[in-house]
Formats: sequence, structure tokens, C-alpha cells
Amino acid sequence: MNSEKQNYKDHWENVYETKNPNEVSWTQKVPQTSLNLIEKVSKDKSSKIIDIGGGDSNLVDFLLEKGFKNISVLDISAKALEKAKTRLGAQAENVDWIVTDITEFKTNTEYDIWHDRAAFHFLTTEDEIKKYVEIVRSAVSDTLIIGTFSLDGPQKCSGLPILQYNEERLKNIFSQDFELVKSFTENHITPFNTVQNFIFCQFKKK
Repeated sequence: MNSEKQNYKDHWENVYETKNPNEVSWTQKVPQTSLNLIEKVSKDKSSKIIDIGGGDSNLVDFLLEKGFKNISVLDISAKALEKAKTRLGAQAENVDWIVTDITEFKTNTEYDIWHDRAAFHFLTTEDEIKKYVEIVRSAVSDTLIIGTFSLDGPQKCSGLPILQYNEERLKNIFSQDFELVKSFTENHITPFNTVQNFIFCQFKKK
């Protein structure tokens, strides 16, 4: 890992080491939008689902509660995943936990559903985005769900620069392999009662 990547990893380890869920902007008590999207596209409870940048998000808790059996959670921060494992207790053994930078993710698994809320927009170089697209191309068999800050959303998150998106930009990035099924924007109310506008796009593998 080069020094820039290491600094990035250290940043996120520090965030999860020092802050509770109510102290970070992305926390959702119930990630309803993501749950709705995943449930609608899943063929059955054995669908292979991966949550990119899942951190210690509650999404995995609700997916387990709904009976999904093949869940993976990927995050650059080992500390974030440890927090989630601790919260889930014995149930954590039913989840595949993956600690890696998404641009360095290597897998032979084909996922039916790839879900990414608020990780993709941290990739700010052409090279990082290209790597992400290549990984998605080989790792996703059916549905790609991406949620990022919209053009009306913040320009930074956790002190880091992000890229804002609209439907057209996301569509252009993934159009070679995926067809856009639907997109919509929604406001996320942070634990500090501020508003962040997100765009969600759901794609189907061609």
C-alpha cells in the first residue's frame, strides 16, 4: 500500500476508532431506501449481496433480520467492521467481512447485488474510478445500486473531497456494462439535523 493509500486507510481507522455512530454524518438508524431497493431486486433470500464501504452500517443487521443468507460487507477500515461484528454478536459469523480498499478488491465471487451508499463518491481520480468499474464489471452478475452525493449535496465528507453526481454522470460511467433501471434523489437527515442530498441509481447488468 502506497503512502497516500495508507494515509487514507489511517483516516478511516481513526474515524471509527474515535467516533460513535451518532457523531458521523452518514449514519442511518434504518437504511430504508437501500433495504427497499435490495429487497425488490433480490431473487430470493440466497441472493449474494455485497455492501461496499459498509463500515458499521445497520444495513447488514436488517438484511440478516429479513433472512438473507449470503451477505458480504467490505470496508477499508478494520475497526469499522469490528464494531459491526461486536454489535451483531454470534450473527456476525453469518457474514463475510472483507477489509480492503475497494480499488484493490480481488474476488472470484459473482455478486447478484452490489450495493454502495456513499463509498463511490470518495473516488476522485480517473484511475480510481476506472478500477472500480473494472471490478464491478467482473464481480456483479445482476444488479448494481449506487448512492452518492448529488449535485445539490455536500462537496466534502469526513473532511475529504468527494465527487458529486447526477443521473447522466453515473449512467455514462457504468453504461458499457449496465443499463440504468431507475434513479432518484432523496434527502438524508444527518444525526446533527443537517440535510445531505443523495442520488441513487439502480442498474441492471446487460
